[in-house]
Amino acid sequence: MVVIEREKCTGCGRCARDCPVAAIEVKAKKAVAAEHCVHCGVCLRVCPEAALALPAAIQTEALTCTACPVRCAILPGYFGACRRYLNRGGELVRERELVFDLPESRPREKAIERPLLTGVGAGTAYPCCRPAPYIVQDMVDGVEVVTVVTEAPLSYSGVKLKIDTNFFIGVEGAVVRRRGRVVGRVETEEYGSKMLSIGGANLLTGKDGFLAARTIVEICNGEKVTLKVEGGATLELQVGKKPVINGIEDQKMRVGCGSATVGMFAAALARVVDEAIVLDHHVVGLLSEHFAGEYVGLKWSGVVPNARRSTRGRYFGAHGTGWGGTNIHDPRAAILEIKRELAWPGMKILVTETTGQQAALFVLDDALEPVAAELTPEIKEVVALISASCQEARVSAVYTGGTGGSARAGVTRYPLRLTEAVHAGEATLTIGGAPTFILPGGGINFLVDVEKVVPRAFTWVPTPATVAPVEYTMTREKYREMGGHLEQIVDLSRLKKEKRKQAKEAGKR
Repeated sequence: MVVIEREKCTGCGRCARDCPVAAIEVKAKKAVAAEHCVHCGVCLRVCPEAALALPAAIQTEALTCTACPVRCAILPGYFGACRRYLNRGGELVRERELVFDLPESRPREKAIERPLLTGVGAGTAYPCCRPAPYIVQDMVDGVEVVTVVTEAPLSYSGVKLKIDTNFFIGVEGAVVRRRGRVVGRVETEEYGSKMLSIGGANLLTGKDGFLAARTIVEICNGEKVTLKVEGGATLELQVGKKPVINGIEDQKMRVGCGSATVGMFAAALARVVDEAIVLDHHVVGLLSEHFAGEYVGLKWSGVVPNARRSTRGRYFGAHGTGWGGTNIHDPRAAILEIKRELAWPGMKILVTETTGQQAALFVLDDALEPVAAELTPEIKEVVALISASCQEARVSAVYTGGTGGSARAGVTRYPLRLTEAVHAGEATLTIGGAPTFILPGGGINFLVDVEKVVPRAFTWVPTPATVAPVEYTMTREKYREMGGHLEQIVDLSRLKKEKRKQAKEAGKR
């Protein structure tokens, strides 16, 4: 087990929090290591006092895992740091069965479109100059197809989190922390969504790289994580679920910006009110001044919204925690000014959000002052129409990685040919059976929707890097052309038969 210098240890607990096998705890304000410590070295690198050191030798019963450079020393009955390899009775085994079934069953358009098997459970052949763990062939639509699979440690990796919400989470570029440590940043907004970038090579190799790697993997595997944007919101996020922002679960994703909302619902709004201000942190819409309002027969009412003018009927909103993600908390404050020469007593002004979740009605009195009034059934119906046109708020994630480096060597003796084949569509890269988008330019940089990947397919190693199941599929002829490891090919049917036999024998033990 790891050696702890008690006189140096301050009991801060960082080693215990970061230990991937829970082999350290703090007792009486001092760190204490358990026997099942795997010597991965995470605690050494996170300790601010340099109070830990690896022992000179490993325990005799421990097996050294060679699946990555960490080389964990694993005792019988325990896992290594990546939670993939188990010492089962003196033999290191990949804890998860090799997954053959693909997560999607859409029709196949070409023979190499989908892998013959996934990389989930394949393990890793390290160092990378060794052939990949499984190289499999089968006939598909009369074509000889080969799939090469591995679980690849990728230090060039991260996750893009898409949060469908109008809530303000923080300024672009703001640091994102977990447990007080930096794991990412806020990115530019996309239509109706806030975007976070978690991980990436520089963070993974930085002082908080272990937590960044763990965070990426937990997000991709569908676990709930809590993040804090510096100067912004606290986020509780889980892929496929509604986002919880500052303790509030958001319900709706906006139908469009304020201008777009006016454009879509101008006719319905004009039937029930004389004016509508649709609040949005990007563009606030003003019904009567908007070209859509003119199209349905309205003239500008003289109402000026509390926002910065862009073009006719379109105003830039200000970010905040108020209605529509703006800085307006009181709907009356949405009305900045009323031009008296244009307005009239009894004018009905609706203030609402692009999601229709909040709405207020004001009626001008004889002095042309806005007075709050109850929403009429007809107005409620239009607001409900806007709300019903919105999608549910949810969290999505795209795993990003690069396999353009040594991860290619286990596939072919000529790595560049594999890169060229992927970009030319002559080889298909999938991740955990899921289709990827290959970024243009050099290397093999990809994006994959984590919800289409085999469940719980991602792990991490304390180099630190994330581990992704990678599959390359191509014709056997193309594999031969690129210098593939033909001597390692096995038939898919034979491999399945072997795996069934192994599973049966394991069940008897």
